[in-house]
Amino acid sequence: MEWFTLGNMITRIQIGQKASTPGFSRTVIRRPDGLFWVGGIWAGQVVQLRDFLFSDIWTIYEDEETEQWLKFRNACERTEREMIENQFEDLRG
Repeated sequence: MEWFTLGNMITRIQIGQKASTPGFSRTVIRRPDGLFWVGGIWAGQVVQLRDFLFSDIWTIYEDEETEQWLKFRNACERTEREMIENQFEDLRG
């Protein structure tokens, strides 16, 4: 099992994947429209970066609940890559 700090998890998690802290005390899912809480009092809400999250370690995984989002992965990743390339080209110009 591979563990990540918050910043590393955010850069590695893909559409349709979940990330959890040890013991599943905090779980998020990356959907095409952002990173959302799974379960708990914040279930379904957009994740806000708060101080307590910076000290957590995370593991990334997929399960049967995340399969519905996988069809969006390629299109979203292509769009993200194009946006980054466009910004880079603008800065070079």
